[in-house]
Amino acid sequence: MKPTNQEKRGNPVAKVTLSVFFIVLCILFIIPLYALLLGTFKGGAELFVSGLNLNPTWEKLHLNAWHYLFRGVMSNGEYNPHDYFLWYRNSLMVVLVQGSLTLLISSMVAYGFAKYEFKGKNALFMCVLMVMMVPLEILMLPMYIQVNSMGLRNSYAGVMLPFLANMSAIFFFRQFLTNIPYEMIEAARVDGCTEYGIFGRIIMPVMKPAYASMAVLTGMGAWNALLWPMLVLSDMKKYTIPIGLNTLWSPYGNNYDLMITGSCFAILPLLLIYLFAQRFIVEGMTAGAVKG
Repeated sequence: MKPTNQEKRGNPVAKVTLSVFFIVLCILFIIPLYALLLGTFKGGAELFVSGLNLNPTWEKLHLNAWHYLFRGVMSNGEYNPHDYFLWYRNSLMVVLVQGSLTLLISSMVAYGFAKYEFKGKNALFMCVLMVMMVPLEILMLPMYIQVNSMGLRNSYAGVMLPFLANMSAIFFFRQFLTNIPYEMIEAARVDGCTEYGIFGRIIMPVMKPAYASMAVLTGMGAWNALLWPMLVLSDMKKYTIPIGLNTLWSPYGNNYDLMITGSCFAILPLLLIYLFAQRFIVEGMTAGAVKG
């Protein structure tokens, strides 16, 4: 039975309702960003009294926080330089290196759990699941002792090394890889492909949607990390954005305008990561990894 023209077009009421729903949802997401951006043009005293709101007082808006953040020029004309751009560069480096290595190492570990059989496999995977349940605060002391004994304190290697094998990423990738037919791997072996070649030429291209999804989560985690980097790093020139912004508090805690401005610009890389990864997620969902 052929579908009618009405069925082909779909229910117009449902389409309008869905469109209105997504428009409202989009507005709800934009409002906090607008309030944050508006707060960058307000003074610390006004933010302390009224907080973030959507009502701009045009005669009180200014760029003092922008000048201080980017040029080190305070509202009274004094020059007080800081290293915001250096912190920004440090954070970008940590996100790129840690994110890339985390995706690679975690996916290789997950590939081993999903497609290989070895003694103690289930017990090891249970250990992965149990580590996921342990809060980071409990692991910090033994992690710090280990990093210090390896001579990695006050280094980016000490910041990144404990998180390269991400338990959540391993679990996520392992679940994704269980849906890949084993016949693909066997066919590659018959053609003479090595195990690393199979992973690099077959598995990694298929995992693009999984990589894109986990890149957003690992990127956000590395960019927003505060407690562990602050524990490991002691050199101010190695600070990342969260630690650097924390140093901008005055003794009286009234630099709200500066903190909000710095946080506003710190959001941009996360938005770019999401927009970049979104294309691959949609591509993987629509094209499909395996065609029957």
